[in-house]
Amino acid sequence: ALTVRFITRRFIGDYDPTLEMIYRHMAVMDGEVVHFEILDTAGQEDSLQIEEKIKWGDGFAVVYSVTDRCSFDEVMRLCFLINHIHSSPKRSSGSEQPPVVIVANKKDLEFDRMVSTEDGENLSKALKLPFYEIS
Repeated sequence: ALTVRFITRRFIGDYDPTLEMIYRHMAVMDGEVVHFEILDTAGQEDSLQIEEKIKWGDGFAVVYSVTDRCSFDEVMRLCFLINHIHSSPKRSSGSEQPPVVIVANKKDLEFDRMVSTEDGENLSKALKLPFYEIS
């Protein structure tokens, strides 16, 4: 849903989170045209599939739902995998780490919240990554 909102500037209410899609989008940022290929994962991959997808990416938004503690608990593992895979000597792009942000989604569902803003902020500080809480 975040990817579709980024591309179309519209919110979609019905979204199947089990479908994996690649979206292509072009945007102007800081006066330059940027071409995006965004892999919206289904989030149900095994370890080998996750590693292949991390190798594919040049930047990452690690998204969790504030209404789902298990999704929050996956953030540290995914960030570790991103760091580990992209610092591997087998990578041809050198030792520069890709940009990674942590995004807490569903901020508007305050009554269903299972992960506090403070939890997200503390994790982002521990991992030294930017943190955003959005709806």
